[in-house]
Amino acid sequence: MTGRLRVVVADDHYLVREGVRRAIEAAHRIREKHEGVGIVVLSQYNDAAYAMDLLRDGTAGMAYLLKERIGNPRALVEAVKEVASGGSRIDPDVVASLVYSGRSSSRLADLTERERDVLALMAQGLTNAAVAEDLFLSESSIEKYVSSVFIKLGLSDERHVHRRVLAVLAYLQDQQSAQPLGE
Repeated sequence: MTGRLRVVVADDHYLVREGVRRAIEAAHRIREKHEGVGIVVLSQYNDAAYAMDLLRDGTAGMAYLLKERIGNPRALVEAVKEVASGGSRIDPDVVASLVYSGRSSSRLADLTERERDVLALMAQGLTNAAVAEDLFLSESSIEKYVSSVFIKLGLSDERHVHRRVLAVLAYLQDQQSAQPLGE
């Protein structure tokens, strides 16, 4: 790789609800207008649907990495170099989610263990503050988990829809379908 490498940094931290989806849409628009541009998505979401959408036109010049697994700057620099040279880099946990996502019909299949824990406590009627206390996390962390659950369950922020109730209903339906017959 020779010459200068231009890098644009965007963070989905402030766009919790729709950030990842919109970032992946932006990635496709950028690629349509500038064919040789590489895209590196750093996300807090290990979501097979997001990854599949990002990679729908192929993996060349694309990366989907989890923020929590970028342990040192060198790993990120290596991923950027790989993408700049036309290669790709997909986080191993995302690959596992992609493989697993085809095997499960549960609406909750894409939720992480922590997101399931948060949803289970929501189903018990706890507020975000109470969930945070129970899990020894900050309330802002719980808000992020709740937003992630809404996104993964496809619950949009509409005026006449109570997403928390719909998420709990999805959880209860999943629990009911997981129980053996006769119980």
